[in-house]
Amino acid sequence: MLETTVVGSYPQPDWLIDRARLAARLPPRIRALELWRVDGDHLDQAQDDATRLAISDMERAGVDIVTDGEQRRESYSNRFATALDGVDIDDPGVALDRTGHENPVPRVVGPVVRRHPVEVRDVQFLRQHAKGRIKITLPGPFTMTQQAQNDYYDEPAELALAYAAAINEEARDLKAAGADVIQIDEPYLQARPEAAREYAIPAINRALEGIDGDTALHTCFGYAAIVHNRPAGYSYLGELTEANVKQISLEAAQPRLDYGVLRELDGKHVILGVLDLGDPDVETAPVVAERIRGALAHVPGDRLTIAPDRGMKYLPRETAFAKLCSMVEAARLVRAELE
Repeated sequence: MLETTVVGSYPQPDWLIDRARLAARLPPRIRALELWRVDGDHLDQAQDDATRLAISDMERAGVDIVTDGEQRRESYSNRFATALDGVDIDDPGVALDRTGHENPVPRVVGPVVRRHPVEVRDVQFLRQHAKGRIKITLPGPFTMTQQAQNDYYDEPAELALAYAAAINEEARDLKAAGADVIQIDEPYLQARPEAAREYAIPAINRALEGIDGDTALHTCFGYAAIVHNRPAGYSYLGELTEANVKQISLEAAQPRLDYGVLRELDGKHVILGVLDLGDPDVETAPVVAERIRGALAHVPGDRLTIAPDRGMKYLPRETAFAKLCSMVEAARLVRAELE
């Protein structure tokens, strides 16, 4: 009851990545190797070291289900999206980001096919070094379709299904490598609800087809460090009851979400964001506990997992760690009340 986790990312060390440069630009959709401070011959080793630090921080804070902090990624989506056949990243296309600005994106020029495992070693490394349950994230098929220029498929729905097949192959290998939770990230469900209603659910279901154990889908309003104006509610939420996924991950703290909307997800397990990552101050455990209690009026404790909002990677590491400590303590307080 009231387990704790993170959405996916955790701050990367300054010695690993140029954090100021990362924060000054839109999230990369194609590769952005210029962000790394470590040369290519030593980058894998440096990313491994950073991953150990991220795991250690989460476990010291008391987080129940940890990730690798996405230490090997320039963004949540580009590492997987640029590793597929059928996409041209040397002559990229362009697409509007959710902020309304143009961003270079993979250009789809042929059948999208998974060439090789992308994140299997990430899971193996995480499994080797984490003490408890682990989660790994993948970009979702609808969001990758929105983050690409389609010069091959007749319809966006066809591209989404091709992405979904590639995700499904990867997810099966990640499960075999030891992942306890497989999460697909679909922030663009909220940003493009009309298109989502046309073809998102079949693609999501294809991506998670046959994946045993815990599966999660994350949707949100964008990184707090980049997207500042947020609506108070989700434009695409109740539709997710049709998704073949056990857990729905939402951010709620920064948008001051009306927890009553959680009733739209009846039957799903909810991963709820209770840390406002747009606020540089560290919330106290009582403040976070009150947010958890608000959600419990609409979701039973055995169907609620506690997490930050999205985008922890943009915080200073000491702030991120302190916020996680408050979150874990808040979950402990409320759990004791329920027991």
